[in-house]
Amino acid sequence: MSRSAHPAGPRHADVLPEGHYSAPPADLNALDPKVWAETVTRDEDGVVTVGGIPVTRLAEEIGTPAYVLDEADFRARARAWRTAFGTGADVFYAGKAFLSRAVVRWLHEEGLNVDVCSGGELATALSAGMPAERIAFHGNNKSVDEITRAVEAGVGHIVLDSFQEIVRVAHIAQGLGRRQKVLIRITVGVEAHTHEFIATAHEDQKFGIPLAGGQAAEAVRRALQLDGLELVGIHSHIGSQIFDMSGFEVAAHRVVGLLKDIRDEHGVELPEIDLGGGLGIAYTSDDDPREPHEIAKALTEIVTRECEAAKLRTPRISVEPGRAIVGPTAFTLYEVGTIKPLDGLRTYVSVDGGMSDNIRTALYDAEYSIALVSRTSDAEPMLARVVGKHCESGDIVVRDAFLPADLAPGDLVAVPATGAYCRSMASNYNHVLRPPVVAVRDGEARVIVRRETEEDLLRLDVG
Repeated sequence: MSRSAHPAGPRHADVLPEGHYSAPPADLNALDPKVWAETVTRDEDGVVTVGGIPVTRLAEEIGTPAYVLDEADFRARARAWRTAFGTGADVFYAGKAFLSRAVVRWLHEEGLNVDVCSGGELATALSAGMPAERIAFHGNNKSVDEITRAVEAGVGHIVLDSFQEIVRVAHIAQGLGRRQKVLIRITVGVEAHTHEFIATAHEDQKFGIPLAGGQAAEAVRRALQLDGLELVGIHSHIGSQIFDMSGFEVAAHRVVGLLKDIRDEHGVELPEIDLGGGLGIAYTSDDDPREPHEIAKALTEIVTRECEAAKLRTPRISVEPGRAIVGPTAFTLYEVGTIKPLDGLRTYVSVDGGMSDNIRTALYDAEYSIALVSRTSDAEPMLARVVGKHCESGDIVVRDAFLPADLAPGDLVAVPATGAYCRSMASNYNHVLRPPVVAVRDGEARVIVRRETEEDLLRLDVG
């Protein structure tokens, strides 16, 4: 059962068991394939391996903490999304989940496009060789410099997020002698998270232009009148970590309704519809995400049915999976430090990372799995709270976990499903150095984002 975040942030003295955790697993040494990357297994000595490489070797050669990314798994997931939607749709990888030049090259090779939402993400995508026409540029407050760079580069789409941005992008594009393809992001009154969605008034957010009150229709009128813009479609994003397609069904009905109104008023049938991302992954064994082919089938049927009812040609569909591709492909490798039993409560297990490499537990009360990976153990399970090394009581990596009672300092543990948002949201809190990202494949490991050094920190501190 998921928890609601406290309005004042992580609770300061939350040490008592909340009672929401599951019973101990039957086998603490088992690795649920639902939450671990494809090539993760244990060798004959009980050491976890990934891509054929023992984690003990990775720890010796690269150090801990480290994000370990299974390249074969990443490529397989990207390919599965591309195959599921076929040539009649577009799959944009949401770069905010995790972006590096190596990842961009993998995406290019697997036939996916890239969705960016800042100048830095755009620079990364372009520098890695992603063709500009396969890049979409998002964001609720794009700067003039960012828009200019995107138009000059020739990005395939800019997603307009406000009335001011409609004018701003049109002015910049016209000044550069370009006609920029754009989508208008609308809020359709549907908010979906995990297993639930609420189809009421959720226009109270910073993204998009509300469908309610005719604002989205007015945005379309303005965009169609400006010479610097080529309006090609509508964009809608309804939430995150979604397992249920019901929210998409309501959103598609409302988006297609807008497309029908545009046709009736302007005589124009927009050729594209972007349904966003937000598809969920398994962080624990209790999560049950859908496969890409199931999602593709459901979304295609929903849009086709709605367009047939409105007597519209079915537009080209775009989706934006980020977490759903990279999230399950990586785990974070830690070394155990201090172990502190609290009689009658739980045992606190401190690792050499924490909220600087995974803020999601503190920020969202996110739930994760964890396993002892440097050996197996036949010891009894103990209720543990895995915490970081930061000077913060809310520095929690895994709130409630069962680990072997013989866990000792120096053991290696790993948290799966950390490929999305952990490195992207990493910080230097307490001047802790951000971990590297290590890609493994076919018995070889290579650092694709190196570990920060103290020199990196001091280089930015100009005194």
